[in-house]
Amino acid sequence: MYDSASAELGMAPSEYRRKGAGLTVRYASAPTALGFVLVAATDKGICKIGFADDAAFLIDGLRGELANAELLEDGERLAPFIAQIDAYLRGTRQHVELPLDIAATAFRQRVWDALRRIPYGETRSYSEIAEAVGAPRALRAVASACATNPVALAIPCHRVVQKGGALAGYRWGLPRKAALLENEAQHAHNVSADDTGRAETGRVQTASIPTLAAKLDHAA
Repeated sequence: MYDSASAELGMAPSEYRRKGAGLTVRYASAPTALGFVLVAATDKGICKIGFADDAAFLIDGLRGELANAELLEDGERLAPFIAQIDAYLRGTRQHVELPLDIAATAFRQRVWDALRRIPYGETRSYSEIAEAVGAPRALRAVASACATNPVALAIPCHRVVQKGGALAGYRWGLPRKAALLENEAQHAHNVSADDTGRAETGRVQTASIPTLAAKLDHAA
């Protein structure tokens, strides 16, 4: 679908404020171990990855966020990206490497870049992220950037926790955050030295879909 998998954030904030006016956005949904996933993309890259118990809820949310865009359901074109997310949840890869087209202020982009540098199987506190982006007092702004992350897994905001390790809010539900963190922590030892820090491998076998689903049920 795209010539490259650039990690740059592309959509201008003004385009998002206009609710996608002038954009064509393709979307698809599918069942996963974490509930239904919705993936939406412009011609430049992925602009939405979300999870919920109901696909219609996700689609209605997309229509609200991008009310002025032309929305086209296109499961065939988005199938490779949904497959990559499914592979991540199955444990056959540890990084979601997708081209992104999302709106970000300069500060939010710094925060989201910092989140993407958190290795698989590890967490960081809000204060550690604030320190990493050079704004140690901006805890609320960091929390807001995490809460408004539009692309689950591609920007792993689930790896940010409170200073004492307790789970804080997650846009797609705390049970999902708990299940993801438990799954990553359990299998982080399978990451080779070369993969540590890159958070990517195509060889590691981790939790199966039923196992992750069971963790989600337990967390709920």
